[in-house]
Amino acid sequence: MKVAYVFATDMAATYKLGTMILPQLEQNTHGADVIGMMFFDDNLFSLRQGDPVGERLARIAKDRNILLMVCDQCAVRRSLAEGTFEQCGSGQVKARGLVEGVVAGCFPQLYGALAGSPPDYVVTL
Repeated sequence: MKVAYVFATDMAATYKLGTMILPQLEQNTHGADVIGMMFFDDNLFSLRQGDPVGERLARIAKDRNILLMVCDQCAVRRSLAEGTFEQCGSGQVKARGLVEGVVAGCFPQLYGALAGSPPDYVVTL
């Protein structure tokens, strides 16, 4: 079963990802094939370079080909991307200051990135 996660609520990346999902992925006990993760609002901060959760996640994502995407508008608002609000949703905004492998985008980019191997379930946390 393929799963994509959307981290949309306060502290979802810090708490649910950092203390539940990530340890299970590291121990190969998660029970689902995670193909993508989309981060909104302050959940982006867990992906900053040097953040322990983000660095651990980047290693897992690279090994397992997991998409790590941040909301482009959220990233621009937090100075974690290069681009303007007018470019949001176009695929032109580039993530910066984040762990290796993270891309910035909006729903069109998310759909495109997951189209080749769509998830069976999308879980919003």
